Amino acid sequence: MAGSIVITGANSSLAIPAVQHLLAKYPGFTAVLTVRNSTDDDVNTKKLRAIIAKYPGAKTSIHVLDLASLSAVHEFADIIIDEVQRGSLPPLVGVVCNAYYWNLAGAMEMTQDGYEKSFQVCHVAHAALVLRLLGSFASDGGRIVLFSSDAHWPGKNGLEKYPPAIPDDLELLVKPAADEKPDNLGRGFQRYAVSKLAIVTWMYALNRCLEKEPTLHKITAVAINPGSLSDSRALQVNTPFFLSFMSRWIIPLLKPLIRLSDPTMRSSAEAGVDVTELATRAARGQDRGYFTLLKPDISAPQSTDETTQQKLWEKTSQWARITRENTALTKAI
Repeated sequence: MAGSIVITGANSSLAIPAVQHLLAKYPGFTAVLTVRNSTDDDVNTKKLRAIIAKYPGAKTSIHVLDLASLSAVHEFADIIIDEVQRGSLPPLVGVVCNAYYWNLAGAMEMTQDGYEKSFQVCHVAHAALVLRLLGSFASDGGRIVLFSSDAHWPGKNGLEKYPPAIPDDLELLVKPAADEKPDNLGRGFQRYAVSKLAIVTWMYALNRCLEKEPTLHKITAVAINPGSLSDSRALQVNTPFFLSFMSRWIIPLLKPLIRLSDPTMRSSAEAGVDVTELATRAARGQDRGYFTLLKPDISAPQSTDETTQQKLWEKTSQWARITRENTALTKAI
């Protein structure tokens, strides 16, 4: 089956093995890969290119995309839409919303769009990208892979100090109140967890909208908790020293014991394989919903409330600058 799959944050710990699995097992697909820095000055982009070089016949392209800029997201979407329309890029069959941002070692950050950075990068920007690209999917549909975490469920992640919640005033998601006192780790992780809760909540609304569209109902959305990735670089970026030290030296030694209490602990490479299987629909076929690894699962109670889903859907569309003129959705905008 021919078709294109867009992967954001394609030089991440999970995405690089996901791309390798895609090129090795599914060479018929075209991989459209986005990174913030496309030069080899970025050691991780250089690793991504080295993987691609192992497959001389691979159909790939690497694009610069900074999800902290909504203008950049819309410009990138325009490029993909134009290439599909002109026939220079096969129609889409998948969008993998892998890129993320957190800051557990510094104060709250705002983007140039005026939104809290973790929430924009993890949720709003990906929502904009997905909704812009729906009209570029193949006629037989495809899959949208969103990324969540056990952090979205209050009380389930050991780094949680303040539980995630979607407030009544949804504007507080993109413009939170200033922290009452400095607590970079606690509040930074809460902001990240809130973005993951929003992703799952929005995913349910997206699926409802897609199912009502005659030309889009074969597109399915899933939100995956890929597991506790013990070797992820995320644990060493914008994190306090003790967390970086533990991820590099302690967790690898204790991994067999930790797995007894957390069976989702695994490598980024293992998770990457699962993500590729989802994106190609080789796994879970036409299924929709929330998954832990590749198993259907129950998401946090607040995420399943339809009133909250609908309110977040409407606000997300506004934040993401989605209008009836720039998305293929005809009934939900």
